[in-house]
Amino acid sequence: MTLRANASFIRDRQGHSLPRQEMITEIQAQSRGDTKELVAVGEHFDIVFIDADQRNAVNDYNFVMDNHLLRMDGVICVENTLMKGQVYLENISDENVLAVRNLNNVINSDPRVEQVILPVQGGMSVIRRSRAHADRVIESKKELVKDDVFWGYNRCHILDRLRLDGKVAYVTGGGQGIGRAFAHALGEAGAKVAIVDLVLAKAEVVAEELSLKGIKSMAMGADVSKPEDVQRILDAIVARWGTVHIACNNAGINMNSASEDTSLEEWDKTFNVNLRGLFLCCQAAGRIMLKQGYGKIINTASMASLIVPHPQKQLAYNASKAGVVKLTQTLGTEWIDRGVRVNCISPGIVDTPLIHSEELKPLVQRWLTDIPAGKLAQVTDLQAAVVYLASEASDYMTGHNLAIEGGQSLW
Repeated sequence: MTLRANASFIRDRQGHSLPRQEMITEIQAQSRGDTKELVAVGEHFDIVFIDADQRNAVNDYNFVMDNHLLRMDGVICVENTLMKGQVYLENISDENVLAVRNLNNVINSDPRVEQVILPVQGGMSVIRRSRAHADRVIESKKELVKDDVFWGYNRCHILDRLRLDGKVAYVTGGGQGIGRAFAHALGEAGAKVAIVDLVLAKAEVVAEELSLKGIKSMAMGADVSKPEDVQRILDAIVARWGTVHIACNNAGINMNSASEDTSLEEWDKTFNVNLRGLFLCCQAAGRIMLKQGYGKIINTASMASLIVPHPQKQLAYNASKAGVVKLTQTLGTEWIDRGVRVNCISPGIVDTPLIHSEELKPLVQRWLTDIPAGKLAQVTDLQAAVVYLASEASDYMTGHNLAIEGGQSLW
């Protein structure tokens, strides 16, 4: 019997986690003593290989299952389960064939597992833990509370609940920075993703990136401050993919100036994108979602909605992002009873090429002294949040402003 585990605690000499393909621990269990030692230290495995025509195969299988050596999403691979069809013949006296038949009977009658048999070579059975109803599973010797916490809500483990398979999403401002990171995160979680950007060429580059990763994507150019552009992108997404489940309204601009010098043109331009455009997107996507009774809207606000960042002067930006939070709270409470959740993410200062410009470089050290984490945010620090808010795992959350700012708003 061979047992393999991804040893996630393995790190290189610099302390960095190694890629998963480099983190495989393999153990050849030659005797029952070997496996008993594994039980004693609480080891668990991702893959267990058992040769079906070995006389102790049933004992190996039962030992793995009874002692919970298999990880939650692990599999048992049993080789030679068909013995080239001999297991189906009558009047067989070959001990190896009988051992295979016996193992197959044990697995087939075990309600703890489900399996698929692949007709390759001598046959390969791939077995995993069953997600069957509690009544079908062998009772534990201990009194367990077998509820949604035990089985997983709707029989889904927590990581499965974060999956976005079959969902359709769009990301505005998706051609760069935070929007690009959001698009990749949603796509990696299983969603089809439409990349929307003022500059079509930028959207096309990100859509190509997703395509190279096997993610269904499309690119569109649009000015979100224009109602006709917003409606056009929603119509195009629905025409191609049938609906919209996830609206990620991320497009935004920031124009710095002292309050006494802020022009009405600057004020209007900032609000047209940051608040008017976001409202138009929420409304257009919301109509689709309300009609189908389900949807997730994630708006990008800012830490500036919670504090006044300094020493930069950005009155219009701060006020517009505060408006994003209040809009989110209002829609979140108004629409949740019809199946649509609306939340927002407030990033702190994000490390982008703009931060390293000659104009802003002198401010970086000042900002770092204001951040308990002692560093700027990376766009990748925001990805898990957008997936969580887009998934069913956050179904009871609405109108929330999720700050991801290294603690800066607390000082």
